[in-house]
Amino acid sequence: MKILKQVLGVDVAQKELVVSLGRMNEDLSHEVYAKRVFQNKESGFAALAKWVKKQSSCEIVVRYVMEATGVYHQKFAYYLEENGHELSIVMPNKISNYMRSLDTKTITDLTCADAITRFGLERKLDRWKRPKDIYRNLQQLTRERDQIVDERVAVKNQLHAEKSEAMPNPNSINRLRARIRFLTKQEQEIKRDIDNCVAEDESVQEEIKILTTIPGVGNLTAAIVLAETNGFELIRNRKQLTSYAGLDVKEKQSGTSIKCKPRISKKGNKSLRKAMHMPALVAVKHNQRFKITYARLVSKNGIKMKGLVAIQRKILELMYTLFKNKTTYQSDYEEKKRASITSN
Repeated sequence: MKILKQVLGVDVAQKELVVSLGRMNEDLSHEVYAKRVFQNKESGFAALAKWVKKQSSCEIVVRYVMEATGVYHQKFAYYLEENGHELSIVMPNKISNYMRSLDTKTITDLTCADAITRFGLERKLDRWKRPKDIYRNLQQLTRERDQIVDERVAVKNQLHAEKSEAMPNPNSINRLRARIRFLTKQEQEIKRDIDNCVAEDESVQEEIKILTTIPGVGNLTAAIVLAETNGFELIRNRKQLTSYAGLDVKEKQSGTSIKCKPRISKKGNKSLRKAMHMPALVAVKHNQRFKITYARLVSKNGIKMKGLVAIQRKILELMYTLFKNKTTYQSDYEEKKRASITSN
């Protein structure tokens, strides 16, 4: 029987690549017929490619499919791209949603690889492109800064606890203060590296200039969003973006017996979610449009955090819209739009 499509689903872990090889036949039936585990390093990549070549038909190109999770998939993705293999990287929420539709009672690395393979066989996926070097560098720098900020907060908490002791140790306090000064110095160095990185690319400078016209969005926030989305490369619409960030609303309701409170899924890129927190706080304090929206949401449900998350989502979606349209933020856009409709 003629083969129409071949897909290798890859479940990526820190040290292993769990793979499943599948094919679609001319009658549109599909099957997963080979599975194996390889090491997540250069020698494992070469062994995997050799195994795939042996197991698959040479007449049809094999499409590699994996999730965009963490950083452990990146080396393998670069290896495949450099060696001319077709690769698609899919948002994690798409795979998790797809797995719920399958009759899979046990979740393991192998069943996840099977699900990725079947997903690749059933869907038409875009070919992955290597991210621009500047986006990759910005991602590494912004994530490093985030780790240092978290570490500094932890040390500040330790300092507060030490100073609250009945008999605080002066040497311990001095060491904690020295660590805080050291971490602050490192954060400043990273910020300079980020500024230098952006200064090397005029197109990214223009993108950041557009995004920072939004109230509450600064240069650092814009850099984080561009880095974490690879310039919105994998994003096709606003709904997909909020899902990727984990800001989509999750609700469970069935009849009258099961009814859970709606909440955000948090199944997404936590760096994006963290980056949206401060801009939302600034926006609801200093921008009339966001302030009114926030007040309306809080008065409706009485939960301040719920209103703040909604503002985070709106700002992120607005960043995507401005980036795609190459336009700047206009505070009176809605009024102008309504006036235009009325005049027509």
